[in-house]
Amino acid sequence: MPIEKRPKAEAVEARKRPRSNQRKPTISIIGAGRLGTALALALAGRGYRIEAMVARRLSHARRAAALLRTGAPKAVSVTRLDLLPKSDLLLLTTPDDAIAPVAACLAETFGGKALKAGRRTALHCSGALSSDVLAPLVRVGFRVGSMHPLVSISEPLQGAALLLRGAFFCIEGDAMAVRAARAVVRDLEGRSFSIHGRDKALYHAAAVTASGHMVALFDIATEMLEGCGLDPRRARAVLLPLVRSTLENLSTQDAGRALTGTFARADVATVRNHLAALAKLPLRSAMEAYLLLGQRSLQLAGKNGADPAALEQIARMLSRARKNGP
Repeated sequence: MPIEKRPKAEAVEARKRPRSNQRKPTISIIGAGRLGTALALALAGRGYRIEAMVARRLSHARRAAALLRTGAPKAVSVTRLDLLPKSDLLLLTTPDDAIAPVAACLAETFGGKALKAGRRTALHCSGALSSDVLAPLVRVGFRVGSMHPLVSISEPLQGAALLLRGAFFCIEGDAMAVRAARAVVRDLEGRSFSIHGRDKALYHAAAVTASGHMVALFDIATEMLEGCGLDPRRARAVLLPLVRSTLENLSTQDAGRALTGTFARADVATVRNHLAALAKLPLRSAMEAYLLLGQRSLQLAGKNGADPAALEQIARMLSRARKNGP
């Protein structure tokens, strides 16, 4: 399948003004979960007509459709894809494992219907999969691609607001599908960039490391404060301002400059005390995270001019702690 020739992940800044004078494609969204519903709300707010919301359970599709106060989209069960309207654009927002089976079902559904070349487009919203997973739809006349919003959506209403705040979208696929995806991103007042389809898994691993793993790391830090006697809610409240200040630093400086604290200063005695305290905890993941991320922090501190002798001493301490194991 041809993909857009963009060997580098070059950012493409989108226009800030929606295309008010152009006809917007009609849309059906297959996957009425958090992402699908958030996208429906955001797109409806930008003048798109959402014709259908699809879910495994009809009740879930109806619930998502009810959130859209204009347009009254049809609620459809995924077992009755033959009831889908002939929308210009299909957005597949199902879990990754369901995309291929849904694409196959859609291809079977539309296989006997004549489609005008290039008039209908299907985009999936997976970060990890390339547009190749939609190959069955190519064979029945669809243009295909992927459009992954690089935001963390835990709830549809809040997620819709995030999608309208200059979110980045990773786009790839055939040329016409990429063009259609960029038009949608422009209307959401977002920004897009393109990568090769073969790089989607690495791209998504980076996103998980920056977002999902950050949540896991925060959870470990919360448990560490619980070991100091704080209850979980208080521990989160105490740590959140620190996390926000770190993100503020990262928004204006590179990682080396944004690094503060013990490793940035190469405080040997403090690291020694940290390791002794962590060794007493039953939470082994806290020690493992500290050791792994400590190595990277040492590299950043070294680039930023910290005392090489002190950094080397800390590196030896981390190595010994790793060899000692649980």
